[in-house]
Amino acid sequence: MEQVIIIKDVKKIYQVGFQEVNALAGLNLTINKNEFVAIMGPSGSGKSTLMNIIGCLDTPSHGEYWLNGNDVSQLQDEALAAIRNKEIGFIFQTFNLLSRYNAIENVAVPLIYAGINRPERIEMAKAALTQVGLHDRMDHKPNEMSGGQRQRVAIARALVNTPSIILADEPTGNLDSKTSVEIMRLLGDLHRKGNTIVLVTHEEEIALNAKRIVRLRDGIIEIDEVVDRYNKVKNLT
Repeated sequence: MEQVIIIKDVKKIYQVGFQEVNALAGLNLTINKNEFVAIMGPSGSGKSTLMNIIGCLDTPSHGEYWLNGNDVSQLQDEALAAIRNKEIGFIFQTFNLLSRYNAIENVAVPLIYAGINRPERIEMAKAALTQVGLHDRMDHKPNEMSGGQRQRVAIARALVNTPSIILADEPTGNLDSKTSVEIMRLLGDLHRKGNTIVLVTHEEEIALNAKRIVRLRDGIIEIDEVVDRYNKVKNLT
């Protein structure tokens, strides 16, 4: 299988006053193309740190991180930003939409940084919005949409650049139960269409929508397990 994410002996050390905090303590993880993986862990487990490294928002203190064949472990900020825009589609708990822009304009934002001309940006944004079921809400601004519709706009924005991975950080955290089910069903559909999805969540019920759950504790992987169609799990470690 083609490996999209390879993390080798990654450590992340933060200096807090005179004390060193080991957020990640020699973590190893491989995620293949078209996997749907949930990352879980209690507060202080290293979950957010791992998400930031996977998303090229931070770099390891030690070890290697390979993303789609590129060693991004020691890249500087400008190079990391270029990798992020090309390789990663982000979905956030708080949607992170621009209030003055309509859905098309919000979805097209990553394409501006990619240097794509406006007519092509508009067509690509429309296609992405259609893919998430918002063909009839393209001209609406965020404050004219429900929470679920706003998250669909955010998902379309994550898809528009055809990234190597979709990184979803607590994507249902601001949604009610019914809307959460709809959003997770959409992510499941995107996975079945070939997208690689990494989901960070603290909710067991949400994690069970993935095909694999990686559980962290004290900066390392405690359990790596497969989710079967009956929502049972099989430990891989």
